[in-house]
This record gives sequence, structure tokens and C-alpha cells, in this order.
Amino acid sequence: MAADVRVAGVGMVPFATPKAGKQYQDLGGEAVRVALEDSGVSLEDVQQAFASYVYGDSTCGQVALYGVGMTGIPVVNVNNNCSSGSSGLFLARQAVASGDCDVAIAFGFEQMQRGALVEHWADRTSPLSASLERHEQLHGAPPEGTPMAAVLFGSAGQDHMERFGTSAETFARISVKARTHAADNPYAVFRDPITLEEVLASPQVHGPLTRLQCCPPTSGGAAVVLVSADYARAKGLDAKVRIAGQALTTDKASSFEGDMRHVVGFDIAAEAAQKAYAQAGIGPEDIPVVELHDCFTTNELLSYEALGLTPEGTGEKFVMDGDNTYGGRVVTNPSGGLLSKGHPLGATGLAQCAELTWQLRGTAGARQVEGARVALQHNIGLGSAAVVTVYESVA
Repeated sequence: MAADVRVAGVGMVPFATPKAGKQYQDLGGEAVRVALEDSGVSLEDVQQAFASYVYGDSTCGQVALYGVGMTGIPVVNVNNNCSSGSSGLFLARQAVASGDCDVAIAFGFEQMQRGALVEHWADRTSPLSASLERHEQLHGAPPEGTPMAAVLFGSAGQDHMERFGTSAETFARISVKARTHAADNPYAVFRDPITLEEVLASPQVHGPLTRLQCCPPTSGGAAVVLVSADYARAKGLDAKVRIAGQALTTDKASSFEGDMRHVVGFDIAAEAAQKAYAQAGIGPEDIPVVELHDCFTTNELLSYEALGLTPEGTGEKFVMDGDNTYGGRVVTNPSGGLLSKGHPLGATGLAQCAELTWQLRGTAGARQVEGARVALQHNIGLGSAAVVTVYESVA
């Protein structure tokens, strides 16, 4: 990655359950204000903006930004399902890297509704039709009323169990770890500890998944200000976090030729990771901290393997050896992840960036991963798009 693009500022608002009633424009606007203050630049300095969200009509991004200021800059609205935030970050990074602008902002928000994710357009082809068709070929029709995402990711976990002998208890341990990490994160929704017994005893959802292994629908906002390294030096900005590698991938035929692990993004995550590692000139063995897409415990374990943090088929050992937490090989989701922090779709990828920026600045407080100078981010949206980003701390 030839261009030197820096993270100048990050911001997010504490995530909250939908019953809190927060409006999307307030969530997005406040996140932008915080990121601008953190960066040391003003809205008038920003030349392009990329707004990410899933549940909202067109041009919601403009409404959210207008509440901060109306400077007339181009605003592009981005919807790539659960990877919308990272897709917006990808576009903002491209804008700066190309030389088209020196300052860009990516901000995301979601005003969620209670309950499982649903599709709102029943009169047209579902973007997930190919995924659901493949599921029916492999596992038959799911039980009526089971949330669609839980069906896909739950069956992917079931396929991992059948192929590698992984136990249901191993997936449940990931929820316990997530809550332990979230206890030190004031932005997370669920911070109280839970036991393995509580996770396993919570209501069954699909496959190995119980309710406490599924991320909650939450409302929230996050934002990231990106600048060129030259601009940061000229303006005297503290922008030591650099995007060293980044890739966005989408489905190939292989996504629908294997088991359900491939349907939910194993292949595209692996490809994006390989590209990002190559750009950064590092390998997965160099990563001490990662924020990855743990929408369900099953996907966290699958992602360990897709990202090369542990070889395929060894995710269970990775968990049981404690290599996914403090004192292990790579601290996974120090924020508590989607399982505890919550998952406001358009904000998630940018909140991951915020956490990793704090880690590389050494300002993550009790969550700090000691000596972290490189970090990895993984964000995936079904339908599909995977974004993997490598960050590094530079002088």
C-alpha cells in the first residue's frame, strides 16, 4: 500500500438498546463531533464524507451531517449490510490515498428496531437468496420463525462441529470471554459477567447457538477522520496510526460450493486477510490484537481460522488454550465485540477502528494490550462483503 493514510481522529457514542429511543441523526452527528475534536481538524477541513447505515431511507447520511454543519462537501451513503462501516472506511481511505482529498470522514450509525434482523422488502428477490438456497441444499429448510442470520451462522458452526469435532461448549466459552472483556468498556451495552453454565442454559436458537451467543440489536454511532501523512505533518496533527493494509472482497463461486462456513464468509475473509497482510508486509503471527466480526460465537471461531490466527480446524484448541484473550497469543475483541458491545450495523466497523486506534495509541485503559503496535480489523456483511484492515503505530 503505497499511499500513507493516517487515522487522525476517532469517536463513538455509547451503544444502547433500541428501547433507549435514540435517533439516527443524533447518533451519527455526535460521533462526528467527537471524532473531529479528537482529530484536531474542523468540519470545514473535511473534503469528503462517507456515511454508512443499513436501516434507513436514502440520504440519511446528509441529515446526520447537516446537524453538525452544512459545508457542501460530497456525502456518499454506503450500505453493505453488516460491513457497511468498514466499507465506508475503505472508500474514505481510497479518497485520501488517491490524492483526491487530504481529509475524509467515514461515519456510521444505526437506529435499530427490537428483535432479530429482518428484510423489509418482501416483494423482490432477497440479496441472501443464494445463501438461503445453499443452506436448504445442505441442511434443509430451517424451522419456521428462526432468525435468518442465526440459521446461517448456526449451521456454519454445526458444519465446523461435524468436520472437526468442535464441541458446543467451546462456542459458548467465547461469550464468557466477550463479557469479561466488555466489563472494562464504557461503550458496551452488556458488561455484566456471565458463566459458561448460563450461556449454555439460555434459550436455544439454532444449531449450537443459544441466545447468549447472539449479538444484540443496538443503536449507536461511530466516526473516523482520515488524513494524508503530509497533511498531518503540515498541520501538526497527532496521527501516528497508519492504515498499513486494507482489502474489500466479495463472493466467488466457491462461497456456494462448500459447507456453510463458506456461505457465511470464510473464503472472502481469508482472501481479504491475505491481501491486507501482503500490503502491510506482515503475517498473522505478528498480530497481538484484533477486533473481528463476532455477530455469533460461531463466526468468531470461524474467523480465527479464516484470518490465519490459527490453522483451519484448530479453532477449538485456540479457545481452550486461552490464545484469544489477555495472556494468550492474540487478544480478540478487547472491546467485548459485537456480542457484548452490541451491533448497530452501520457503526460497527468504525467502532472497531476506534477501539484499535485507542489500542495503538496506548490509551485503551484497562483494556490495553501491552506493547501493541500492530492491529487487525475484520468486518463482514452477508450478501456479501468482507473488509480486513491492518493498522500500525508509526513515529
